[in-house]
Formats: sequence, structure tokens, C-alpha cells
Amino acid sequence: MQALSLPLRLVAWLGRQGTRAVAVSALLGLFLPALSALFRPIVEEAIFVLLVLAFLRVDPAAVIAHVRKPRLVALASLWMLVIVPGATALALSAIGLLNDNPDLALAAFIVTAAPPIMSAPAFIALIGLDGALSLALVCIAMMLTPLTAPLIGGALIGDTLPIDAPALALRLALLLAASAGCAGIIRRLFGTVRIVAARQHIDGLNVLVLFVFAVAVMDGVAAHFARDPLLTLGVGTLTFAVASLQMGLTWLVFSAVRKDHAFVLAHAAGNRNMGLLVAALGGSLPDLAWLYFGLGQLPIYLLPWILGPLARRAAAKAPKRDEGHGVDGSSG
Repeated sequence: MQALSLPLRLVAWLGRQGTRAVAVSALLGLFLPALSALFRPIVEEAIFVLLVLAFLRVDPAAVIAHVRKPRLVALASLWMLVIVPGATALALSAIGLLNDNPDLALAAFIVTAAPPIMSAPAFIALIGLDGALSLALVCIAMMLTPLTAPLIGGALIGDTLPIDAPALALRLALLLAASAGCAGIIRRLFGTVRIVAARQHIDGLNVLVLFVFAVAVMDGVAAHFARDPLLTLGVGTLTFAVASLQMGLTWLVFSAVRKDHAFVLAHAAGNRNMGLLVAALGGSLPDLAWLYFGLGQLPIYLLPWILGPLARRAAAKAPKRDEGHGVDGSSG
């Protein structure tokens, strides 16, 4: 066991760094293109591990409580999956950008019609907010996406949208069931007390897996910057603007609920699982849309760190509770 002592301490230390470590991992992903070829084939495995860790990190009873009182989760899902992308389609159509800019329409589709990122509960846990609400929202939104995405895609892209809704629904359901099942087995083997005590190690593992994902999905971004730095900087700025706009509007729309819950919903709306829709589209995008997809990971990794002080103030104003599901004062 002594041989594992140092690695375990390092993993726990990473967990204590919270969103700072995640932000650094995203920036490192830009400067380590040689690792992209190594990590890219295991992106799906990384997503699966993140979901298992999310189910481990939160109290299952807390997730069930949110699902049993689904009003907030249902309204947030409707807002994120229907109203936001629908309003985007209407706005782009009104100013005449849909027909003349197919790359823009495709980028708008993947960034507004996708569900929250699967790692959203991991980020929320690193910040120190309600991971149970985040996980419940991810689960519900993922199950609704096969129904909503083809409709929104038809409005933004047209009738040629290559999404097989039943196949996507089955894939998402199996992914959720398998990850929840693995987490349940681990929880049964080690016990809830040990799992709660190991939350810093779980957070540290989240940081490591998020690093792998960042390196993999930002493949080619550095090369694109070398070829066309102005375009790359412009697209990068746009990704932050779009993410911030979605977060800000969601915060305002749900301002009547508890502030920490409003932040969890805003985080989900601003950080979308674009990779899910990219995969549904066959894994290939036009150059500009792919560049947006790659650079779109930066706000996902950096905004939780930038907005950490706001989140901590929201958590401080929330009612205190001891449920072991993410509201633990983790540093971010």
C-alpha cells in the first residue's frame, strides 16, 4: 500500500485544486498536440468514466429526489433543448444567415441543440454546488435529445440532417444505465462512507480524465492557429461569447429559484455536449464548424474557474445541508 501512497496523495491534491487544475489542463491540451493521436481513440471511454465518477460523486437519493419533483428539471430541459435553439433558428433566419452560411447554421445547431456536457456534474462538484441537480438534468436532457435534436436540426440545417433518433436514444440509454450500474457496484463494494471520504480522490480523477478529453478533442487547433491566427482568435472569442450568453440568459430566466440551483442550470445551458451531435452527424464537420467545436472546449474548461467566486457566493447563500452530494465546500 505504501507504493500507492504518493499517487493517491497526488490525485487528492489535484482534486483540491478544483477548477484551477481543470483550466490548466485545457490550456495544456492546446500545447500538447503530439498526445492527441494517443488520446483521441479513447474519447468515448473517457466520457464513460466521467459519468461513472459523476454517479459516484453524488448521493443517488438526491438525484431521485430531483426526478420525483421534476418541475425544475423539466422546465430547464424545455428551455435548453427547445426554446434556446428554436429562438436561435428564428434569429438567424430573420437576419438572413441560415441560407447563406451553412457552416454557421451547423455550428449554431451543435452548440444550442445539444444536451449539457456529460462532465457537468464533475465540474459542479469541483465548484462545490449541487451535483445531484446537475446529474438529474444531464440524464433527463440526454434522454430527450433524440426527440428534440432532429426537430431543431430540421429548422437550422434542413431535411438532410443525418440523425437516427431511435439509435441515438438507445445508445444514450445504454450509456446511462451502464455508468450508473458500474457506480452502483463500486458503491456496494466500498460502501457509502468510504465513497464520501474519497471525494477529493474522485475529484482528482475527474481532473485527469478531463485532461485526456481536452487533449483529444482539441486536435488540430494549434495547427489552425499557426495557419490563420486571426480567424482562430475570432472563433475562440465567439465560443466564449455564446457560452456566456447562454449562461447569462439562463441565470436570468431562472433567477426566481435558489441562486445555487440557478447557477447549476446556467452552467448546463452554457456548456453543451457538442461531441454527441458531432458523432450523430457522422463525426465529420466542415472546417469552420470543426474549429468551433474544438475551441468550444475552452469556455467549458475555463468558465467554471473564472466564475468560481460567483458560484461560491451562491453556495454560501443556499440553505445548509449534509447530503454528501457535492455541496461540500470544494475549492475551485
